[in-house]
Amino acid sequence: MQYTQRTGFALFALTTLEHLQPIFDWNVKELFLYLTAEYSTKSNALNQVVLWDKIVLRGDSTKLNLKDVKSKYFFFDDGNGLRANKNITLTLSWNVVPNAGILPLVMGSGHKSLAFPETYETAKSY
Repeated sequence: MQYTQRTGFALFALTTLEHLQPIFDWNVKELFLYLTAEYSTKSNALNQVVLWDKIVLRGDSTKLNLKDVKSKYFFFDDGNGLRANKNITLTLSWNVVPNAGILPLVMGSGHKSLAFPETYETAKSY
């Protein structure tokens, strides 16, 4: 992760292996997957940021195998709430787009909490 000193800003590389086949039943047309980060700061009790998303269509590979995939969206904070934050929770969620019926919102069964470092790291490129 890299940060800037003027605002809270982080870049991620995502590595995960997920098997999506159990989600696809007869009424699933596509999945909208998204990775969110949730954390609290002094100025906001709850912050939620979408870092990455992907659409998986019926007939696509249901094995999601990501290795060092860069975050699709930047991770900004409106202050310096990321530096030294001890509890940032990453959650993979998805929306089922059915062939017919309602659009349910389903969260993944697991999540990952992480602590951000005390100091910023600067990189030449991302």
